[in-house]
Order: sequence, then structure tokens, then C-alpha cells
Amino acid sequence: MEFDRIFIQPLTSKYDCLLFDLDDTLYPLSSGLAKACLKNIGDYMVERLGIDESKIGTLSNLLYKNYGTTMAGLRAIGYRIDYDEYHSFVHGRLPYENLKPDPVLRSLLLSLPFRKIIFTNADKVHAVKVLQKLGLEDCFEGIICFETLNPIQKIVSSDCEDEIEFLGNSSAVSHTTANNGIFDIIGHFAKATNGTEGLPKTPVVCKPLEDAIELALKIANINPQRTIFFEDSVRNIQAGKRLGLQTVLVGTSNKPKGADFALESIHNLREAIPELWESEMKSEVIYHGNVPVEASVTA
Repeated sequence: MEFDRIFIQPLTSKYDCLLFDLDDTLYPLSSGLAKACLKNIGDYMVERLGIDESKIGTLSNLLYKNYGTTMAGLRAIGYRIDYDEYHSFVHGRLPYENLKPDPVLRSLLLSLPFRKIIFTNADKVHAVKVLQKLGLEDCFEGIICFETLNPIQKIVSSDCEDEIEFLGNSSAVSHTTANNGIFDIIGHFAKATNGTEGLPKTPVVCKPLEDAIELALKIANINPQRTIFFEDSVRNIQAGKRLGLQTVLVGTSNKPKGADFALESIHNLREAIPELWESEMKSEVIYHGNVPVEASVTA
């Protein structure tokens, strides 16, 4: 994998990397993708896993709250899932037509003379499709996605320090559960004395696990002290902050604990953090060709 990068690093900046979440961060929640994704997840649980429809709402909430994503929770409590099939079912029917090219955001991104990387829990097919729909596919150095954090193959570092290879195979074949039974997480929390202690572990690596963020930083050779992390999730922001990242919550102007900045929209970036442009050296960063993701990150 090779790609060219036009890159002039500002000498006076205290940052050298911008790490962006994808869904509901680079486009608004009002697009309807998140709502459709939630419905698709519920349909998958009923149609593919045979879960009682009356339990979907409660079960989904518990899994998402305790494991970061519903799929990570399903794997934890004992369901065997083909990751490719899951992502195809959940993301394959999303209303991508609701996403339109965003020339304003594109201009903002290209005017920022820093490394820019996508960090999502979603799969690579979804991530690339979203960036293409938004017209942002050449604005980022690479994508850290589900396959990056959950590879079957060993992640291989590039010989060229200007490249990042994202490798992985999303098949679930190598993943097994220690128990053939399904852990009753609803029953677990129905007991007032029970908390998170005693919950089974998940084999899926994803935000907001600090291990997932640390792995992403290591793969992309990112210094957290010189990186700004953009996210729509408060818990992901707080996890990033604990690891030393500067943090920006996107989607609200209310700044919670753990956020250094809060933006109603990613379009407010210049007004909220003007220091990103306050440099004697101005430049444009363009990544030629496709976003560098190879078959080896909301659902």
C-alpha cells in the first residue's frame, strides 16, 4: 500500500495529529443513520440469534452500556457471531443516501496541517462508504476500524514511517466462548446487589476500552500528548482524556467532565479551536488516492 502525502508541519504548533471518530461526529445525528443502525441491530438479534423481541430494548441497552458496542456484549454473553455477516446486516441497509458531500468540512480538514486519522468501532466497508458519501476520502491518512483492532492476522508495521497498514480479517472463526450457554445479563442486573462484577469478558476490542484506544495510538504511532481526539460519545472522550489526549466532544455545546472543548457541530471547529490555524506556516494536507485501509469502527 502506497500513498502520497503533501505535508508541511507547522513549527509552532503543540499538536501534530487529529484523531476523529466517524459516525455522528463527521456528520450530524439528524442524518438518521444511527436510528436505522439501532433498528438493524435489533432485527439481527431477533432474526439471526433468535432473541425474544420483547427483550431487545433492555438487552441492547445493557450490552452497549457495559461493553461499548452491542456486538461486543453479544460476544461476551456467549453468542457466536460472524463479524462480516453482522456488519453487512447492520450497516448494509443504512440510508447512506442521506449523507451528502460536505465541502465546508472538506475545506476545514484540508486547511489543517496535521496528521488526520479516523478512529471508529465500525467496519472498514462502512467507514470508507461514509467518507466517500461525504466527499472526504482524501482528507485522512488512514482508518483505524473494527478490523484494525480485532485482526486475525498479526498487525504488520510498514517499513515506511509515512505509511500505516491496517491489516486484519473480520471472520469470527478464531473466536470461541468458554461457555456454550448464554449468560443472563438481564437477570444479573435484575438483582439489586449485582453490579459489573462477575460479568463475562468480551473478546472484542473497541472504544471506550482504554486498551482499544492505547492499541490505536500504538498502531498509528500517535503521541497522545500532541493529539486532539474528536468524538460524539462522552464515555469515549473520558477514556481518551485518561490516556492523555486533548478531547473535543462533538454534537453539543455543553462541555462535560473529560472534554477540553465542546462543539455543537464539527463545522464550528475553527471558531472553537482557532489555535489550530494560528501558525506562521499554512499548508494543505491532501492524501492522494484511496484512504489507506486494507482487508487485513456504532454497531
